Amino acid sequence: MVSQPVAEKLTPAAIFLVVTLTPDPRAGQAVRMLCGDLASLLRAIGFRQPDGRLSCVMGFGSDAWDRIFGHPRPANLHPFQEIRGEHHAVSTPGDLLFHIRAMQMDLCFELATQLMSRLGDSVASADEVHGFKYFDARDLLGFVDGTENPVDQDALEATIIGDEDPAFAGGSYVIVQKYLHDLKAWHAVPIEQQERIVGRKKLSDIELDDAAKPSYAHNVLTSIEENGEELEIVRDNMPFGDVAKGEFGTYFIGYARSPARIEQMLVNMFVGKPPGNYDRLLDFSTAVTGTLFFVPSATFLAEVPVDGVSVAPPAGDGDARDATPTHPPSPDGSLGIGSLKGEPAHE
Repeated sequence: MVSQPVAEKLTPAAIFLVVTLTPDPRAGQAVRMLCGDLASLLRAIGFRQPDGRLSCVMGFGSDAWDRIFGHPRPANLHPFQEIRGEHHAVSTPGDLLFHIRAMQMDLCFELATQLMSRLGDSVASADEVHGFKYFDARDLLGFVDGTENPVDQDALEATIIGDEDPAFAGGSYVIVQKYLHDLKAWHAVPIEQQERIVGRKKLSDIELDDAAKPSYAHNVLTSIEENGEELEIVRDNMPFGDVAKGEFGTYFIGYARSPARIEQMLVNMFVGKPPGNYDRLLDFSTAVTGTLFFVPSATFLAEVPVDGVSVAPPAGDGDARDATPTHPPSPDGSLGIGSLKGEPAHE
């Protein structure tokens, strides 16, 4: 079972493309055809720049999975559920995710163009973000992002599903959020306080001593454990912006073998641990999107039959998605949509 490249190392350029399926009854078939063609598209475009490290991860939202593939379903696939605490993590529509990475933007752009050409009228764009490497892997807040990412085998163990869901072994889950920063307000904060909010030194990227880190530090709230063992995820966040519009942000993308890991981190950030002890970065960064996808294995994609399940969306499907009820955090902080218990094992 070959996995998609969810643990691929960070590249200088990326495109995060989220689309929704249109009501066209042929949409499902168009997506299934693309599943089988994705590997050949990558080879054709990547061959033109062999050292360009072009890759693409394709993910499916909960509603899209039902419409395109039906049953069985990945065990923990569900719509991203909004979180309301000291700050608000919104839930936004998204049926397909394409996470495109390369050493240079032209490769990303060409692949995104070909993908949208293949899908045609079967999809509508929900969000498209072009990310870039900012100096020494810093975000636009000025801090290095992703320092604690697991690497190599540890990254695979953190992200790739195993025996806990054997029908979908080799797959992964991914949550994406688009954050917009109030840089004017952030730059008004003394650097020493910025470092306390993040939990690291700004220039050196050295982690603050535990005694110096407040309980609301970002790297404290996003560190979770089970039975004394840290539960890791792989982040591939990237900065983006539009200077003329005054728009500056970070695109968060986190991969894990269970979405409950990321959900717990987000509850800690937005609600607080304990409640009220929230992530102070959110006083300066606003989440404007939030979507969860399942990433099947590359083997699964290659074997998708062109003719298969294709269910037309019910009338008012978009409205139904938007009306997903808010669920308060359960006692274990998992929003009641998955559990940290019994899982194998930006910073």
